[in-house]
Amino acid sequence: MVATVRCEEIAKEKVDQLTSDERWHELEEAVQPGIVPSFGRKLSNILDKYFSSYDMEVLYFEESVRMAKRHKLVTESLNLVYPAYQAMLGHLRSKAFNRFKDELEEAVKNGEGFAAVVRRCTKSCMEQFDQGCADAKVQQANWNFSKIQDKLRRDIDSHASSLRAAKLSELKNQFEMQLNNALAEPVASLLDTALPNTWQEIRKLLKHVAEKAASDFMSAIAGFEIDDVTAAKMIEDIKNYGRTVVEKKTREEAGQVLIRMKDRFSTVFGHDTESMPRLWNGKEDIRAITKDARSASLKLLAVMAALRLDEEPDNIEATLCSAFMDGADTSSTIVERSSSSSLNSLVSSTWEGVLPSNALITPVQCRSLWRQFKSETEYAVSQALAAQEANKRSSSWLPPAWAIVALLVLGFNEFMLLLRNPIYIGVIFVLYLLGKALWVQLDIPGEFQHGILPGILSLSTKFLPTVMNLIKRLADEGQRYGGSTQSSNNPVGLGNGSFKSVPSQNFASDPSSEASSSDASLEQSSPLRHRQLDGVSMPIS
Repeated sequence: MVATVRCEEIAKEKVDQLTSDERWHELEEAVQPGIVPSFGRKLSNILDKYFSSYDMEVLYFEESVRMAKRHKLVTESLNLVYPAYQAMLGHLRSKAFNRFKDELEEAVKNGEGFAAVVRRCTKSCMEQFDQGCADAKVQQANWNFSKIQDKLRRDIDSHASSLRAAKLSELKNQFEMQLNNALAEPVASLLDTALPNTWQEIRKLLKHVAEKAASDFMSAIAGFEIDDVTAAKMIEDIKNYGRTVVEKKTREEAGQVLIRMKDRFSTVFGHDTESMPRLWNGKEDIRAITKDARSASLKLLAVMAALRLDEEPDNIEATLCSAFMDGADTSSTIVERSSSSSLNSLVSSTWEGVLPSNALITPVQCRSLWRQFKSETEYAVSQALAAQEANKRSSSWLPPAWAIVALLVLGFNEFMLLLRNPIYIGVIFVLYLLGKALWVQLDIPGEFQHGILPGILSLSTKFLPTVMNLIKRLADEGQRYGGSTQSSNNPVGLGNGSFKSVPSQNFASDPSSEASSSDASLEQSSPLRHRQLDGVSMPIS
């Protein structure tokens, strides 16, 4: 009984001394922020001091009692220092894990194989952790650090997996970017050319670029030691991404097909085969050029109407050409029937022989686009026609025919005088009318039928009387026009029987002229005219 009480008092006293031990407090404070070198040895020495002191003081008590109380002393002491030990192991784990991350990043940057680097760094860091745990081991305790070790391994594996996934994703994005750069612009350029083998060239380009990217990607992921199934799936994804790039770029270009068609029309219509601008100098066949330009634009529309990455034949171009371009070597009936059937096929929303998912522009949309295209390019054609006509007119250096005749008859100075003084033109016109009237009155062609000399003699006798007759007739017409004007302005009452007298005009020809040619005098004499006013007729001879 005495031994039990005494051993318990001594054990309690040793625990209190350990709790207040200065070296223990220093060690406990030192282990909180970081790793303490020789932690296990230092802590073991502190514990051994109090355990040895207990053994010395209870040496003469009963062995079973003192051993029981010693076990209790050891348990309480170890429970007191265990948190410091746990903190030490935590620092060792953090240090090993940080070292693993740093070494792994550095090795990956140097281009080493990822899987091999992970194994090497994991082994190195685990060895460092085990060495640190051995240094922190407390001799009086049988503590197991396997839980901390397992946690460290899980952290290492998790970080390696996340970094592996990040690196693979980075590689995938890098190769996808390379595919995009290698396919986007060339595909757009091939679509813009719109040649008969455009899609054949696109398929060839896609196959070449995708296979090269897949080969390079396989070499890049070799260091990750990926299983065959996963690697095959990733390579297939890379190839499919190349196809996606082509589809996306084609859909973008199809959305701007009207602009592309107008650009193609402007290029073909406004430039010759040597890419020189057309001058429209009158030698070009605008109709043929317009047809060629529209045909090129229509081929561009046919190329962009559907995706053709699977080498499946279609008749899109033939359908569009037969619907929108007139056949030059067929009869009108055949052309009309063909165009009618083609237009009927354009009413559908799908192309024959083309999957709906591969259709970029439906037949109905093609019809609408073609109408808009023609309406927006008609102005360029009309401008070309106007320019050609203006060029033809400007290229003609000869003056008009009437100007040439005037120059030959009058001479240059007289012609310029007429242009500067339009009054002379009026005088000449009046003289022309008088000359034409004399020509008719004298019947010159009839007079010369009997010979030149008789005609001249006859005209010489008839010329003066005819001129006088024309002058008198003009004077009479002037008086009649003046009288009718005055009568309308000043009306005269006719109910009272009064009337206005009109002097008689005698248009008889000269007796000598009547003796020479009675027929001519009869033709040139004035006809009998009657002017009636209120039932009274006045003969005018």
